[in-house]
Amino acid sequence: MSNAVSALGGASFAGLAKVTDTGLGGMITLRGDLASAKVQAAVKVATGAAVPDTRRIVFGDSGAAAWMSPDELMLLVEYERVDAVVAKLGEDLAGEHHMAVNVSDARACFAVSGEAAREVIAKVAPVDLDDGQFEAGTFRRTRFAQIAGAFWLDDAGTFHIVCFRSVAGYMYNLLCAAAHPQSKVGVYA
Repeated sequence: MSNAVSALGGASFAGLAKVTDTGLGGMITLRGDLASAKVQAAVKVATGAAVPDTRRIVFGDSGAAAWMSPDELMLLVEYERVDAVVAKLGEDLAGEHHMAVNVSDARACFAVSGEAAREVIAKVAPVDLDDGQFEAGTFRRTRFAQIAGAFWLDDAGTFHIVCFRSVAGYMYNLLCAAAHPQSKVGVYA
């Protein structure tokens, strides 16, 4: 049996901001009627979080729920718990039209932190990152240059990025180039 490893083995770069491969994260794609009481209860059991509003992420005592589309959430839990959570979702949602899939090993996760983190993300993603538009708890699906991804901002001012594992190297290099000290623009200075 092989050992699970992150896409880039914890790679890290420090420049205008710190870019880090954050390692393995448990991720579940959950599709269904987000207004359903049964789905809402199952999300609460799985993560301790409520179903989030549009373009938001909500944290609970055992994970988080992020809005992906009108009928889709990404549930974030500990990597070691994913299979058990997917099985429990199947039990809790029996008879309810839904899909719950472990996508953990198909994704890569990064963090961008530091004073210039907002500038680094703004260089590569077409999203309005003004403080009033993008605050802690905001979740967005977008493109980072040529690749699809999603990201959110936590209370500490760190951006967390999820992309397909197959493009992890490209994402890391893109973020490192945007964080290079000689690439300072000063938009959010």
